[in-house]
Amino acid sequence: MRYAVFLWIPVFLLLSYGGKAQEVINLFNQKDLSGWYAFNAETGKHTNASDLFVADQQMIRLYGPVAGYLMSEQSYQNFRLEAEYRWNTDTTFIRKSDKKNSGIMYLVPQEQPDTLWPKGIQFQIKEGTTGDFILLGGIILYVNGIETIPGRSVTIPRIISAEKPFGEWNTLVITVENKKVIQELNGIVVNIGSKPSVTEGRILLQYEGYPIDFRNIILKKN
Repeated sequence: MRYAVFLWIPVFLLLSYGGKAQEVINLFNQKDLSGWYAFNAETGKHTNASDLFVADQQMIRLYGPVAGYLMSEQSYQNFRLEAEYRWNTDTTFIRKSDKKNSGIMYLVPQEQPDTLWPKGIQFQIKEGTTGDFILLGGIILYVNGIETIPGRSVTIPRIISAEKPFGEWNTLVITVENKKVIQELNGIVVNIGSKPSVTEGRILLQYEGYPIDFRNIILKKN
């Protein structure tokens, strides 16, 4: 009996540790826009995010005549963020622009005022350049051991192209851990940086004028 108890203790501790390390947060409940607020430059902040954007068919659908974004209410650090996106092919959706341009921002500081676009790091989603780092609001990152020069908007080109054809679902992963920032697209690493000048912040889904859908937005806390 004493031997059985001895074995149970480490197993219990291992399971407890593993459960804590794999804490999973569904940022989108597939029903509504709870946990997010919306913003555009014309009407400002909307606590009720559905004033501007739509949750439909287990997707977040961003479209309309005015650029804006969805911002998570909560702030995060040391995480793995997974999301799927596709360009909306339905021509009946209202759009501001025919340029396929969007992105997911992260590490947007909690104290950052709402504006287009706030301080943070962007995983660029744009026809021909998806996977670029966009460093906004003076963010600094080390890429290939070299410190970036701070600026209003600084682009670090992707390493490789990995986007699927127009209208297909793409899977992106953003990992922020141990002073490293890694961006992946469809299972391929497309950009790597280290020692970001901000280490905690909110998640932002951009709408820059071309209709885009997001789904399966999951954050795993490391």
